Amino acid sequence: MSGALAHCTRLALRVGPCGADGVKVNLAWLRPAVIALVAAAVGLLPWTPPAGARPVVSWSEPTAIAVTGLRVVATGLPAGVVPRVVVTSAGSNSFRVVARTASVRVPAPGSYRVTFALERVGAAAYRPVVGAVTVSVLRGSTSRVEIAFRRVAPATRTGRFVIKPFVGTDVWVDAARGSDSRSGLTRASALATVGEAWRRIPAGRTLTRGVRINVVRGTYPASALVNYWEHRWGTASAPIIIRSVDGPHAARFTGDINAFDVRHLYLIGIDIIRAGDAFHCEACSYVLLRGMHLSGVGGAHETVKVNQSDHIYIEDSDVHGADDNAIDFVAVRSGHIVGNRIHGAQDWCAYVKGGSSGIAVVDNEIFGCGTGGFTAGQGTGFEFMTAPYLHYEAYGITVVGNLIHDTEGAGLGVNGGYNVLMAFNTMYRVGARSHAVEFVQGSRSCDAADAGESTAPCAARRALGGWGTTTSGGQYIPNRHVYFQNNVVANPPGYASRWSHFDVHSPTTPPADSGVANPSRADDDLVIEGNVFLNGSGALDLGFNDGACGGTNAGCSQAFVRSHNVFGPSTRVFRDPAHGDYRVLAGSTPTSAGIVSLRSMSWADAPSRPTVPASVWSGPGVPALAHPGAWRTA
Repeated sequence: MSGALAHCTRLALRVGPCGADGVKVNLAWLRPAVIALVAAAVGLLPWTPPAGARPVVSWSEPTAIAVTGLRVVATGLPAGVVPRVVVTSAGSNSFRVVARTASVRVPAPGSYRVTFALERVGAAAYRPVVGAVTVSVLRGSTSRVEIAFRRVAPATRTGRFVIKPFVGTDVWVDAARGSDSRSGLTRASALATVGEAWRRIPAGRTLTRGVRINVVRGTYPASALVNYWEHRWGTASAPIIIRSVDGPHAARFTGDINAFDVRHLYLIGIDIIRAGDAFHCEACSYVLLRGMHLSGVGGAHETVKVNQSDHIYIEDSDVHGADDNAIDFVAVRSGHIVGNRIHGAQDWCAYVKGGSSGIAVVDNEIFGCGTGGFTAGQGTGFEFMTAPYLHYEAYGITVVGNLIHDTEGAGLGVNGGYNVLMAFNTMYRVGARSHAVEFVQGSRSCDAADAGESTAPCAARRALGGWGTTTSGGQYIPNRHVYFQNNVVANPPGYASRWSHFDVHSPTTPPADSGVANPSRADDDLVIEGNVFLNGSGALDLGFNDGACGGTNAGCSQAFVRSHNVFGPSTRVFRDPAHGDYRVLAGSTPTSAGIVSLRSMSWADAPSRPTVPASVWSGPGVPALAHPGAWRTA
C-alpha cells in the first residue's frame, strides 16, 4: 500500500476519491456548522449541528477487506468541547461518520485547531489513522477548512480468506425475544438459542445450501449454546456461518466452542469471553475466526487451540488470557494468522507445532507474554502428529510484518523448523529475562510412555519414517532452512536482553532409534542478515553456543552476522510506542540500514519417508518495504 498523501482543500459537495490512497469528504455541512459553533462560543451556549448536517467520510482500497469498526478521536479541542460522533458501517470498506451533538465553551478568543482522526478499530488495535479532518476556528469569524487524508495502513492488510457470496438459509437467534418453538427464518420469528439453530443443521451430511446463523445483539450463556459442536459439513459454496448480525462484538458467548469434525465453519464478529478456553477445534477443515474477541479471562490453558486440522484462518481478532498460550496449533496444515492482537499468556503468546505446515503469521501485534512472542515449532507428543508431517515441528512457516513487544523472553523463535522465513518484523522490549531471538532444537516425546499407556501410536509413526521414539522425550528435532531477514530489534534506552541477542543451541546427539541424523543441528542453513539490533550497550554477546554457527554454515558465522547486520546500543527509534505508534522515526538507524533480498524456500531435501510435499500458504504477499522492520518511516 502506498502511504502517499492525498490532499483536498475545498468544500466538497460530493464524496469521491482524491486518489488511490486518499478520499474526498463531503463538508457542505461544515460552513453552517462552524458559523453555529462560533455563535455558540460567543454566547457560551450548547452547539448542535444544523438539521441535515451529515458529513460523510469514506475510503476505498484495492481489495475489499473486512473491517471490524472505526472510532473517531478528536485532538486539540478547547476546554469544554465534548464531541459526539457516531460511526456506522456502509459496507466492507466504507464508513459513515455522523456528527450528532457537541457542547462548546470557548475560554478565550483565539484560533482552535481541531483534528478529527478516523481510525480502524479492532484486532490491530487502534491503528492506523486512516484519515483526519483539521478545522481551524477563529472566534467571531470562520476560516477555511483543510482536509488531508493519508492512508498509512501496513502493506499487508490484504490477503484475508475469501468467502463466496452467500446462497442458503438464514436462521435468526435472539436471546431476549426469541423462542425455540419458532421457525427462526426472520428476525421477528427468531429462535432463542444458538444451540437450537445448530441442531437444525443436518449432521454427518455434506450441505448443498449454506446456513447462516444471525445472532442478534445480546449475551448467550453456555446453556444457550452446544456442549459439543460436531459433524457439520459445509462447503465453500454452502458454508456454515455464525455471525454477530448487529455488528462486530454485539453478540457475546459466555460458553466455549468445542468443535470436532466440522467443515467450512465461519465465525464472524462473535465474542467468546469466559474464564476458560474459548475455542477448540479438532479434525476440522476450513474454519475461519474473523473480527472476534476471544478471551480466557486468565483462566484458559489455551484461549484458541486447534489440532489435527487443515485450512484454519484467524483474522482481525483479539485473542488473550491464558496460562499457557493464546493460540496453539498442533498438526495444522495450511492457514494463516493475520491482523490480530495476540497477548496475555504466560508461555509463548502463540506457536504452530506438531508438524504444522503452510502457515502464514502476518501483520499481528503480539505482546505481553512470558516465555516469548511467537515460535515456529516447540515440542509435541509423537502420537499427536499426522502423516506425512512426522519429522520437523513446523514446515513452510512465514512470519512477516508483525509487531512483537513486551515479552519477557524471546520475541521470535524457531524450535525444530524446516523452511521458516521471519522477515520485516519489529521487536520492542523483548528478552529481559533471556535473549531477543532463538533458534533451538524442538522437543519430541511419546506421552503415552509417561502415562503408562500403549505406545503403539508412536511406534506406528516411527514405522512410517517419522522422527521419535516410544519412550520419554528429549530436545533433538533439528532446524533446517531458517531465514531471519530485515527485522528490527530495538529495545529502548535502559532496557536490554539479559544475556544475548540470540540463543542458538549447540549440536546435540539424538536417540539412536529416533530416525534423526546425528548430530542434530539448530543452525543448518540458518541465515541471519539485513537486520537491525539496537539492544543494550551495543556490546551484547551474540549468543551462539559451542559448535553453533560454525564450519560450513556461512550464513550465521559470527563474522557474517556482524558484517551483514547492524548492531548498536538501545536508543529511541519509534514515534510513540507508549501509545501504540511503532513507525520508525525519519533518520533513525533502521531507515538507513537497507534491506536484503529474501531467501526462497527449497523443498528438494524435504523428508521422503513419508514424502513431505511443498507447503503452500494463502497469506498476504511479503511487503515491499524500504527498510527493515514492520513499519514505514514516520
